[in-house]
Parts: sequence; C-alpha cells; structure tokens
Amino acid sequence: MSAPHVRRAGVTGIGVVAPNGTSTDTFWKATQAGVSVLDRVTRDGCEHLPMRVAGEVRSFEPAAAIEERLLVQTDRFSHFAMAAADLALQDARLGQTDLGGSPFSAGVVTAAGSGGGEFGQRELQRLWGKGSRFVGPYQSIAWFYAASTGQISIRRGFKGPCSVVAADEAGGLDALAHAARAVGRGTDVMVAGSTEAPLAPYSGVCQLGYEELSTAEDPVRAYRPFTADACGFVPAEGGAMLVVEEVASARERGVPVRAVLAGHAATFTGASRWEESREGLVHAIRGALDEAACAPEEIDVVFADALGVPAADRAEALAIADALGAHGRHVPVTAPKTGVGRGYCAAPVLDAAAAVFAMEHDLIPPTPNVFDICHDLDLVTVRARAAELRTVLVLSRGLMGSNSALVLRHGAGDASW
Repeated sequence: MSAPHVRRAGVTGIGVVAPNGTSTDTFWKATQAGVSVLDRVTRDGCEHLPMRVAGEVRSFEPAAAIEERLLVQTDRFSHFAMAAADLALQDARLGQTDLGGSPFSAGVVTAAGSGGGEFGQRELQRLWGKGSRFVGPYQSIAWFYAASTGQISIRRGFKGPCSVVAADEAGGLDALAHAARAVGRGTDVMVAGSTEAPLAPYSGVCQLGYEELSTAEDPVRAYRPFTADACGFVPAEGGAMLVVEEVASARERGVPVRAVLAGHAATFTGASRWEESREGLVHAIRGALDEAACAPEEIDVVFADALGVPAADRAEALAIADALGAHGRHVPVTAPKTGVGRGYCAAPVLDAAAAVFAMEHDLIPPTPNVFDICHDLDLVTVRARAAELRTVLVLSRGLMGSNSALVLRHGAGDASW
C-alpha cells in the first residue's frame, strides 16, 4: 500500500508594497543594497506628534491600482493589501481559470494590527462635527481588521477559507501558517500576508502609549537594534501578500515553487515582558524546527525580530543561542527592517518575502544603520553577504506578548521536505 500524499504548502507568488519599493524588484534591490528609507513623518496630521521618524510608502498611487468604487469604501491599509494581492497572483500566474472552476478552492488570510485608522478617524470627525447623516455607510467595515481579507476575497471571488489574525506583530507569521495549514487540509490556493497603515493622527496617538516606540528625530539613529544606542523601533506602513499553494499542484501547472513553508510555532509571554520573551521565543523556534523536521544546524540565516529595545534585543540574542545550541552563536543574523521601519503585522511578512529572495540569490541582506553590535550575534551589517541558503528562520514578537517562528525551505529543495 502506497503512503498517503502529504500536502505541502509552497510560495508561488509575492506582491510587495513597501517603503523601499512597490514591486518585488525594487524592494529586493533596495533590501540587498542595505538602503535605508527612514525619514521624518510627513503624513497629514502627524507632523506635531512625538513620533518623528517612520517608513512611509511614498510612491504608491491607489487610483492606479484599485477601482474607484472600492477606493471610497476602503482604508489605505486595504489599498495596500489589494494591490499587493494582485501583484502576488500575477507573480504566481494564477487567474480565475486556474482554480479548477471552483471558487471554494481559494481563500484569503491576513493579519492586521492597526486596521483602518485613517478612514475611521475621518468618519468620526464627520459624526461629531456635522452629525450622523454625514457619516458614510462604509464606516462600519472599512476600519475593521478583517476589511482587507473581505475585500480581496470578494474582489477575486474566492470562497474558500477566509480569516484574519489579530495577534499583534507576530500575527504576520501566524497568517502564513494559517494559510499553510489550510493548504494541508485540502485548499488549493491561499492568498496570505499583511499590510498596515498606522501613520494617521489617531493611529499615531494610539502608538504613543508604547514605551518601545522610538521618538528620536535623526532617521539614521532612530532604529538601531542590537546596539548600545538602541532606543526603540520606528513604525512603518505597507506590507506584502504571498500566494501559498499546494506544492504538487503548482508544479503540475508549471509554476516554480519559490519556497516551502516548512514549520511554524507560536507562544505567548505577555505584554512588554521582554525577559520572559526569551523562553517564549525558544519554545516557538523549537516548535517550528520540529514541525519542519529541521535540525538547528540546518538553519542558514535568521531574520531577527529586532525590536530595538535593549532588554528585548538581549532576550532575542539569547533565545537564538538557546534554541540553536552551539550553531546559534555562529549562524548569520539579519534585520533588513531597520531600513524600512517596523510595520507591525506586515514586518515579518516583508521579512519572509526577503527571505525567499535571499534563498533565490544566495545573498543575505544587511541590517541598515546598525554598526556597533553589543550582543553575541553574527549580525550582517554594512553590505550583503554571499552564502548558500537552503533553510531560513524568521522570527517575530508582538508588543502585547506574542512570539512566532517560521521555517522556510528553498523551493528547489529535496522532495521529502
């Protein structure tokens, strides 16, 4: 009797709308070059907030990517998501006719931390300034965390599993894991990822409650994890969407599998309890390695969470050493997000996209603006490092206490993965 077929989830398409690029080509070129695009916040209404530096998406024209009828119904974070999903589906060469005639064979899962803050603020201002009759009918849905999932699924006619993950920053990796498990259970295609748009006045004020938020005014010094100058993180907008597809099906239709989502695990250790996050992150890493049937020494590079808070950075460095053993003291580590900002749930999805590109080019991107490392890490800085990359570990932690780890394997790897 032959063994039952094991459904594995692979990445076949990537769409990016990020501060350093609104296509995969521009994003990867900037990322591998270590370009930093952090700058003073220019979004309307944010100029006088203590949050001085951020990663803004400045080259994105919503009207060029989204139908006018949807623009008025949705917030900026959903504009990013719909545009990135379109790019990912194009990259995967996946059209409506490729779904086997069944809309139930495709689904969507996104993660969101801030929701549609700009849209919500505008409508509430109309409510209090002019009255309820001046509030638009889409206020009830555009601000909601699930808005992007809903808009992508409706727009594309996807009627398979659809959901949203609300697990602060680590939710971005959790969304990819949800997609992989949906594929494992029988869904053919999942569009998964996260986009955020937290650079609006109301959203900005909400973020001021985070002690970990950097209020530094110099873009070069505002976000420097793993250094003695670490003073917190800077926020960012944008994000990425990935097409996650059953590996055998993708290969049957002649589409390259760019990476395999091999293993994932998540834990929870409580808000701002950074010393405790060490143990929580260790458990997440070990769980992801176990699910991927991956030995610690197989990890070729770690994409770090890199919060930029001394206690959190120390906990992460120690967690990598704890979970990977002796290999953990020598494995290359990188944090390209220091060049674009930390886009909440979108941050680890951009890391996952960068990890796929890194494996395809055998090149570890550097950590911009970071030079004097004060932790026992082999942090890649200044310039990209050539290395044979077959297996990557991506880490993420949330300000409210979530920890998540994801193992990615090279898409051209052994069929037994």
